Amino acid sequence: MNMPPHPPASQPPQQSALPGCWWHPSRPTGLSCVRCGRPACPDCLREASVGYQCIDCVQTGRREQNVQRYTPRTVAGAQVSHRPVVTPILIVLNVLAYVVTVSQAGSLTRNDTAALFGDGVLWPLAIAGEDEWWRLVMSGFLHYGPIHLAVNMLALWILGRDMETLLGRVRFTALYLVSLLGGAVAVYLFDGVDRGTAGASGAIYGLLGAMLVAVIRLRLNPAYAIGTIVLNLIITVSLPNISLLGHLGGLVVGALVTAAMVYAPAKGRQYWQGGAVAVLLIALLVLVFVRDAQLASVVCGYRGDELYCGIPG
Repeated sequence: MNMPPHPPASQPPQQSALPGCWWHPSRPTGLSCVRCGRPACPDCLREASVGYQCIDCVQTGRREQNVQRYTPRTVAGAQVSHRPVVTPILIVLNVLAYVVTVSQAGSLTRNDTAALFGDGVLWPLAIAGEDEWWRLVMSGFLHYGPIHLAVNMLALWILGRDMETLLGRVRFTALYLVSLLGGAVAVYLFDGVDRGTAGASGAIYGLLGAMLVAVIRLRLNPAYAIGTIVLNLIITVSLPNISLLGHLGGLVVGALVTAAMVYAPAKGRQYWQGGAVAVLLIALLVLVFVRDAQLASVVCGYRGDELYCGIPG
């Protein structure tokens, strides 16, 4: 008896040798992400700078780029940095100027007799009579003896580090130099015309004014800053041969410069800050021209290598 043939056994479906897409397992693919190596179908891959990346790696890369682009900034718009650079450079410049004057004078305490000191001290008659305007800035790097230098450099180191961190290197440099000029212009305008003045005190008082404005802007207790300023002004008035005008000039100008820095609107901040500094600088130069006109009658001459200036009559 012939048995009917058995129906052929059903064959199992043939499975693909390719892995399935990580996001669509039913889609076999021979492609993979160059970043994480996971298999991915064409719909889940995006072109990258090198090869193709999956959608997850693309999103992760964008987040990492956004984190890298974000740089914390201070209220003045400066990048946060805890390493002062300008402050030690300024200290070195002041010390070098002192060393040169000591070398020329042959004395640690009588360095004001040096040629460099004579050419750079803030002497109003020489500025008006010989147009030696560089004295307005150069005098801020000269000091009468080691104690004068040490006190100013200590104050510069203490105040300068914090203000440089807050403002950044470029803004801090502008603050220091414009404050220095502000103190010198105040002396040139109102002090005795035949009196020599030197020292970084005008710039340092500018840093004191800057500290007060910064404390107010950051909504901190200003008692310490105000007390420090008052104490220094009392010392200035109490001790002889200290230029109160230079200190006050630097204090006011430093406060104005810093106010422009920390209260400038975020949009176009650099333009507002640069414009404010430029306006203050122009105003100081105008005051110098005004004082020049007042001292137009000054006559200067040389006796040998020494400059003499005076007002006729």
